[in-house]
Amino acid sequence: MSTLPLSQDQLRAQFGPHLNLAPPGGWLSDPTPDKVVETHCCFCGQQCGIKLKVKDNKVIGFDPWEEFPFNQGKLCPKGVKRYLQGNHPDRLTKALKRTEHGFEPMGWNEAMDRTVAEIQRIQQQHGKDAFAVLSGVSLTNEKSYLAGKFARLGLQTKNLDYNGRLCMVSAGAGNKKAFGVDRAANSWADIELAEVIWVAGSNVAECSPITTDYIWRARDRGALLIVVDPRITPLARTADLVLPLKPGTDTALTNGILHLLNKWKLIDWDFVNAHTSGFEQAVEAVKDCTPEWTSQITGLPVDAIEKAARIWGEARTSFLLHARGIEHQSKGVENVLGCINMVLATGRIGRPGCGYGTITGQGNGQGGREHGHKCDQLPGNRDISNPEHRKYICSVWGCTDEELPGVGQSAQEIMNAIHAGEIKGLLLLCFNPLVSLPDSQFTREALSKLEFFVCLDFFLSESAQHADIVLPSALQEEDEGTTTSAEGRVIKINKAVDCPGDARPDWQIMVELARRLGRGKYFDHFTSPEAIFNELRVASKGGTADYAGITYEKIVKNMGVFWPCPTEDHPGTPRLFEGGQFFHPDGKAKFIPTPWRPPMEVVDDEYPIWLTSGRVVFHYLSGTQTRRIGFLVEQCPHPYLEIHPRLAEKYGLAEGDAVEITSRRGSMVLPAKVVKTIRPDTVFIPYHWAGALSANRLTARHLDPVSKIPEFKVSAVRLKKTTKDQFSPELAELQRMAYEARSTQSQMPEQVF
Repeated sequence: MSTLPLSQDQLRAQFGPHLNLAPPGGWLSDPTPDKVVETHCCFCGQQCGIKLKVKDNKVIGFDPWEEFPFNQGKLCPKGVKRYLQGNHPDRLTKALKRTEHGFEPMGWNEAMDRTVAEIQRIQQQHGKDAFAVLSGVSLTNEKSYLAGKFARLGLQTKNLDYNGRLCMVSAGAGNKKAFGVDRAANSWADIELAEVIWVAGSNVAECSPITTDYIWRARDRGALLIVVDPRITPLARTADLVLPLKPGTDTALTNGILHLLNKWKLIDWDFVNAHTSGFEQAVEAVKDCTPEWTSQITGLPVDAIEKAARIWGEARTSFLLHARGIEHQSKGVENVLGCINMVLATGRIGRPGCGYGTITGQGNGQGGREHGHKCDQLPGNRDISNPEHRKYICSVWGCTDEELPGVGQSAQEIMNAIHAGEIKGLLLLCFNPLVSLPDSQFTREALSKLEFFVCLDFFLSESAQHADIVLPSALQEEDEGTTTSAEGRVIKINKAVDCPGDARPDWQIMVELARRLGRGKYFDHFTSPEAIFNELRVASKGGTADYAGITYEKIVKNMGVFWPCPTEDHPGTPRLFEGGQFFHPDGKAKFIPTPWRPPMEVVDDEYPIWLTSGRVVFHYLSGTQTRRIGFLVEQCPHPYLEIHPRLAEKYGLAEGDAVEITSRRGSMVLPAKVVKTIRPDTVFIPYHWAGALSANRLTARHLDPVSKIPEFKVSAVRLKKTTKDQFSPELAELQRMAYEARSTQSQMPEQVF
């Protein structure tokens, strides 16, 4: 049983999070590097270029990579401090086994033997599909591709999924339905050419800061900015129009806009008639979505809705961006399609300054959803249920159709099956579901029911604390490979340092496991990341995500290559859909009706307040990495409840007061942060923390029926003022750590500054 071997406090004392406050040797050590390695940031989907400074096989700092075209040397706070996760006191360097006395180091061979024996035992007793794989999309394309092949041909299980299921899948499903392909339609260079920029459900300035620069460049040229979000985020404070709608009402707004575009004859009929299908059905679905109806559903004023429609409809060029705010819902795919309908109706796509893009959240959120570690997908963004797609991949892999499993369960469904006792074993790669999945108490219960749980990671995350075996894997800078940015640009990750101790790149671990499981014939030829990439190129050939013409050399020479790139002499495709050509067989884009329906959970007398969640600029996803970097913890040490002054007054709350937040899943106590930049009927919690401080103690396991993404952004809660002695011990510990970080910085020698 995968229960905790020690108390949470004991595990924290041994494995952290502890703070790394200075580079190797301290701030006054010799900063002269042995080498400088051009690579990319390990965090969000922008994948900014960065130069890592290396001395004595340790990353000691960074330089801006001003020549890289996307960020031109600019970095966010996380990027500036990302090098401090290397040489970290919490870094895993030995394989670990869980004992009744806690985690103890073990030899590599013993760890692999135990893992293989447990996999074989479970599959012999309960069937191949009783063992599952969950992987992350901070992995490179090579590792993502290999994870899919390893699960299906190494473990022979259909139950494989990835944490992109919590990020991009609604966007991907919507894009494929409308366009026939899943990728941002343009490089970000088109943003600055747009007359109007519409940003829906994206806290751009904090979650994808460098994108802010592109928007501001457009503003400098006179562009108008519309931001749709229940919170007035930092970018929204610079907008021409802010639409702070009620959580979960996004399709009502986009339907209302489409209604007005049609009523006011702001439709690009030449484009619609020549390059789309389904317009009549989409317009019929919004015939009753008047501004008054839209206002009633969204809580927005009628004049604001009409102004937004007028600005959007009359523009000559425009760019629509969206992210998790509209996608993290049980109707995320419908929200995405509603946005796409607005774009298609005005014909502003596939030409300079006219585009549409999903802002990818995770480091390789784009590439990670293209090459086969989704439960329903094969490399090249192929469909695992399509006989022709299966036939082609079988020819590449050298297996039969009978050997290739079918559709498995999605990430949350896998956790549900573990909880129900249907899945008995789990292999977890760089994924922290105990923090990332909704209803964290349910996830904790599920992990405790596993018969065997093996985790590959470089820190002992909260989820890994439940594992039976932990295998130390590599940081991004300890291996090479490729990732694909939010724009669709395939870029090169270059190795800067070697793995410490017994830590190994994930791909090597998977290949060794496959060999020990007797499945080496499918994996023995993978002797390097480039060898994996070259097979990926073949496997993707002819798919919508076609990498066949991309090589490591070509990526380096061009500072990235946009897919699709079918041949080595092809330049890549920065802008999709030029000439109005889409990826459906008839070459047309599809309008898809999005009838309004409410969220799965709505406010009522017992739970009268909307809760939404999101990121802050100083942390990344589950915080496994950023909660260990002193500067970032100092800036934002713990979560809080963001609440409007009117709502705070109703509950007698002032800044810093303790407030208990309760949903149908659980409760937590946080300090109040009173702000005017949120709807008075809505509260917000950042989600980067674990345990008693995890926002996902409160969120529900409702899933979008198409994408199977959980509804993180819409929950119903109640509030109650309480006393500060109800704050959790974890909150006090984080405050202590932040104080330590501030004190250390205040004592730095003057030369550092």
